[in-house]
Amino acid sequence: MTKRTPIIAGNWKMHNTLAESAALIKGLTENFENKQNAEIIVAPSYTSLAKVAELCKGTAIKVAAQDVHWEDKGAFTSAVSPVQAKDAGATHTIIGHSERRSVFGDTDEILNKKVAAALRHGLTVIFCVGETLAQREAGETLQVIEAQLKNGLKDFTAEQLNGLVIAYEPVWAIGTGKTATPEQAQEVHAAIRQYLATAYGNDFAQATRILYGGSVKDSNVDEIMAKEDVDGALVGGQSLIAEKFRRIINFN
Repeated sequence: MTKRTPIIAGNWKMHNTLAESAALIKGLTENFENKQNAEIIVAPSYTSLAKVAELCKGTAIKVAAQDVHWEDKGAFTSAVSPVQAKDAGATHTIIGHSERRSVFGDTDEILNKKVAAALRHGLTVIFCVGETLAQREAGETLQVIEAQLKNGLKDFTAEQLNGLVIAYEPVWAIGTGKTATPEQAQEVHAAIRQYLATAYGNDFAQATRILYGGSVKDSNVDEIMAKEDVDGALVGGQSLIAEKFRRIINFN
């Protein structure tokens, strides 16, 4: 791992009531320890966003929205704008998660507009990329990742993207129990950093933190985080269990 400040982020997805969210934050913050001085982020569902943000005030935990719409307001039933997410206490937002791409049909063009909206309102973007199993088996992983980066971040300058976080999540490893080997993760992370260097300059690439996501567990986080270009983790299921998420935060 490099000198970039690691990020450990928990994506709670469509889980937790208000009471469950409060209990989870309490479990994370009691006798809090952060051995690696990591930046810690949780992404609750929208119904818990304001509550979690309030509970995290004065702690080391930051709060992210799981997604935002590209418009500030309007007739977009069920959508949440970056203005609303920020007002509820979010400082970050996840954009481009594979479930948004595959389940809800977010295209690169839509994601590009969402990135623009988030940046316009000062939200730090965690931009997700990743290949399907079929694409990996066809040897298309790096081409797919590059296309997602190129199209999703189209027309932005390095200055505009300052602070951007990339999350590499192989689709075949999300919620399946399968995990890319540390070597597979490092290969893709290094390729992402090389793409960023080509597109935005080496200084930008070296400063950008790239997270690995996809069945990250307390049992495999240490070896994943040991890789040079892995700057953190985007955690799913185990971020819902305080004891396990605390262990991931305190990786060795």
